[in-house]
Amino acid sequence: MLWFRVVPILLLIVINTLVHALPLLAVAVFKAVLPSARARRACDPALLWFAEHWIVVNSAMIDAFTRTRFEVSEHAALRRDGHYLVLANHQSWVDILVLQKVLNRRVPFLRFFLKRQLFWVPVLGLCWWALDFPFMGRYTRKQIAKHPELGRRDMEATRRACEKFRAIPVSVMNFVEGTRFTPEKHASQASPYRHLLKPKSGGVAFVIDAMGDSLHGILDVTIVYPGGRPSMMDLIGGRIPEVCVTIRERPIPEALAGGDYQQDRAFRARFQQWMNGVWEEKDAEIARLSG
Repeated sequence: MLWFRVVPILLLIVINTLVHALPLLAVAVFKAVLPSARARRACDPALLWFAEHWIVVNSAMIDAFTRTRFEVSEHAALRRDGHYLVLANHQSWVDILVLQKVLNRRVPFLRFFLKRQLFWVPVLGLCWWALDFPFMGRYTRKQIAKHPELGRRDMEATRRACEKFRAIPVSVMNFVEGTRFTPEKHASQASPYRHLLKPKSGGVAFVIDAMGDSLHGILDVTIVYPGGRPSMMDLIGGRIPEVCVTIRERPIPEALAGGDYQQDRAFRARFQQWMNGVWEEKDAEIARLSG
């Protein structure tokens, strides 16, 4: 019986994606052939309208076809014209839809750092490229140790993206754990947190450094599924009873702005200590909401 519900919803998702992606890509092609940077920037509102409206329809379908309750607790003054670094825990692909649902058109459009392989996802890969999503190699430490130029390539891609983001309202999204939480990954890391993997501070430090004083603050988002860690099929099948989301705005500590995370060991230790403190608070928040 589940497939009688899932197949029509999947079809609607595909239709919604094509209805918004095809005109978005048409605008992107038009933008690419324009001769001046000013003229190309004039196309950006149209690109964002199609992207944000795609999210609006997706969110409306969640409301229409599921009984999922969204409990959102906000401790932030959200601005549509702001510059934010958004940090969140990561358990499921559902997290992305949750973030889009609670933040769309309340903060600048969320842009994620994506694995380079995702460029080849049909239709969506081109849309992410047109919307200036940065594509990264995401190399392992072993690969970088063997070929240091790979790490420099990702850092340069991050810097170029952040330079572009300084000129526009933006929300730069970072799943600090670097991967989705699973019990197996938690055990292999010997993570000191009950509900989280260890945070990776380097990417956060690099974005703060590259964005400079254009960042208004950090949005610390905690996502909890009291019914258990879900799959995308659980969402489509209406099997997620509740989602709890806490949004906190954190100032960027002055002592952590403008340091050299790669070369300055003392600064790196201070930054990691701050990040670990944020993660301890988030772990306690998850424990409370999981109740």
